[in-house]
Amino acid sequence: MSRLAGRVAIVTGAGRGIGRAHALALAAGGASVVVNDLGTAVDGDGADGGPAESVCAEIRAGGGRAVASRHDVSDWTAARHLIALAVESFGGLDILVNNAGILRDRALFNMSEDEWDAVVAVHLKGHAAPSRHALAWWRAEAKAGRPRAASVIHTTSTSGLCGNFGQANYGAAKMGIIGLSKVLSIEGAPYGVRSNVISPSARTRMVAGMTGVDQLGEPDETGYDPFGPEHVAALAAWLAEADCPACDQIFHVSGRRVRVLEVPRIAFEARSDRDLAPSALDEALKDRLVTPLDAFDLILGPESRRTP
Repeated sequence: MSRLAGRVAIVTGAGRGIGRAHALALAAGGASVVVNDLGTAVDGDGADGGPAESVCAEIRAGGGRAVASRHDVSDWTAARHLIALAVESFGGLDILVNNAGILRDRALFNMSEDEWDAVVAVHLKGHAAPSRHALAWWRAEAKAGRPRAASVIHTTSTSGLCGNFGQANYGAAKMGIIGLSKVLSIEGAPYGVRSNVISPSARTRMVAGMTGVDQLGEPDETGYDPFGPEHVAALAAWLAEADCPACDQIFHVSGRRVRVLEVPRIAFEARSDRDLAPSALDEALKDRLVTPLDAFDLILGPESRRTP
């Protein structure tokens, strides 16, 4: 029985990698899918409609329904047209997977304004703009007596949760996405809208040049790939279901392992009957601070430790 039968989904950045895996998994589950992708290079340059059309062809070949979109999700008006395309093509919208992203890595002391703006625009604004217009549509539907069991699925990264050298722009945007999802969970609740975040570990072209990518390994003799994007897509498909209970959650996915994260959480609390002077803080916080490397270990496990 198709667990997503009758549902309509938009997946941004769906022409390749994790986005493609999301689109195929949602279609396999029975959803009609808007495959959104500009077809740019990893740094956001260029444009090619081929990847989105190719994914649509795969979905149709499997008996599913799909339509391609080349709307720029970092553009407020284009994002509105993207939501309208789903409604016009398939009669509604139930699932929004915000996945599109680019990389322009540079140490912050050398980063240009354009390198900062471009990455933040595609990741953070590119999550916010489609979410804004989708939520407006869901709100209007609910007020008209036609509520949808809607699901928004965002994409963050350990670069935002833990930091990574050369990715101040990317990490800041990815942490901002968590805040966006939390607000959307609150504002969407009266209209039946859930919002969750996935932090994926997967082998894609975006991570191909990153430090530590050699630790991802290769598929084993059985063909199992612990860093295949299909593992991330399986979680997204579950989050997309109408009766999925998850809301305001952050998940880290690595192969067959899913971790539910708490961000932020209290690691230690210092109290005093008097105002805490620097000398008192010296003693109160001695050996009590969580280092970035500790945070990385908490999410990925000590076996994934790496040095930038």
